Amino acid sequence: MMLARPVALAFGLLAGIATSQLPEFAQQYRQRLGGAIDALQTVMLQAAEDAQRSGLDVEGAIARLKASGDQLVAAQGRSLEEIGDRLASMRAEREAYAGADEFGRLLVFLTSADRELARRTYDDFEPAVPVTAEGILTGLLGLFAGLGALRISGAFLRGLWKVFGPRRSAAR
Repeated sequence: MMLARPVALAFGLLAGIATSQLPEFAQQYRQRLGGAIDALQTVMLQAAEDAQRSGLDVEGAIARLKASGDQLVAAQGRSLEEIGDRLASMRAEREAYAGADEFGRLLVFLTSADRELARRTYDDFEPAVPVTAEGILTGLLGLFAGLGALRISGAFLRGLWKVFGPRRSAAR
């Protein structure tokens, strides 16, 4: 039993440290989101200029490309359409971040992050010491959640041990 408390505390601290990284990760993600929006806007701006030179708007140019009998040209039309859709989604996400408070931004990240961009952010993520209120609070929440999970698991295992563990003989 003497070992249980230090193990529980260590587990809780690790959970707290891990969850305190969420705000930092979300911040790095938001920075990448801005860069991705800039890159996709450049592509769509070029497409708009090309379409205008041909007397079309972007939607008309995409429709023409997709309707082409040439597989490569049709694939380019589909790709351009996907880029436009992704750009619109990322812009909406950025607007949601702009209208959210510190903890609201975490909720926006958890509910609407672009999966590919989040994966690439994770690939380059470098943990940082949390110095914001949201970082400290999420760290504390993780600490207590980790301690609680360990406590619940321990109670469950003790209950199983009482039911299925070795039986003591009634006669001594």
